[in-house]
Amino acid sequence: MCQLLGMNCNTPTDIMFSFTGFATRAEEHKDGFGVAFFEGRGVRCFVDAASARASPVASMIASYPIRSENVIAHIRKATQGRVALENCHPFVRELWGRYWVFAHNGDLKNFCPSLHAAFRPVGDTDSERAFCWLMQEMNKAHASVPSVAELTVTLAELVPRVAAHGSFNFMLSNGVALWAHCSTRLHSVVRRHPFTTAHLQDEDLSVDFAQHTAPSDRVAIVVTEPLTTDEPWHAFAPGELKVFEGGEPVGLRGGLGASTDGSAPML
Repeated sequence: MCQLLGMNCNTPTDIMFSFTGFATRAEEHKDGFGVAFFEGRGVRCFVDAASARASPVASMIASYPIRSENVIAHIRKATQGRVALENCHPFVRELWGRYWVFAHNGDLKNFCPSLHAAFRPVGDTDSERAFCWLMQEMNKAHASVPSVAELTVTLAELVPRVAAHGSFNFMLSNGVALWAHCSTRLHSVVRRHPFTTAHLQDEDLSVDFAQHTAPSDRVAIVVTEPLTTDEPWHAFAPGELKVFEGGEPVGLRGGLGASTDGSAPML
């Protein structure tokens, strides 16, 4: 299966510490990678069909000063769709005058929805089909951009229809919030004051966040498997949909997205 990484925070933040540990997992997931991050209303999206451990694009990203409030990264292990650039996540589409970024980990069987011309896949993955369908149905449900709470309710109604076809771990962001859904495995942590030192699980690297943050900083990290050995990672429940805004999970009536993580900008 693929690997997912997402970040949502209340101030533009450097994600390279977390991305360094995440990219290590490309040793076993060699069918492409990508990272997309918002800068204001714009999005920079870098993808490559090569492994993140060998790609010159990955080397460029490692030296790029990424500072963003919302980031989604993906390491691919192909289950559907050939190894090709058009099949690399994250995928990007426009809706309601905003960019939307999506990445998926899982395998959807016999998911062949009807799609109209506004949202059609370029590649041949189940992931991109699912993204196009979600965008299409969200567009049908709302005439203009809804609030984060309204959109979360809509997603909670749509997601089970996709998840019925297999595993549907995904991350979605419009640069304002980060939505994350778990079918099998997702974990999250919120880093906030007082900041401590964290050690990567897959690399001999540590960072003292207190030296790179302000007391008001707050960052949520969502990932397939925990990145560090000494932070209070919280496992999603199967079928759980969470939304993060301003660096923390947002609680909504009915329990949607409601949860609390323990202790967020060089992350």
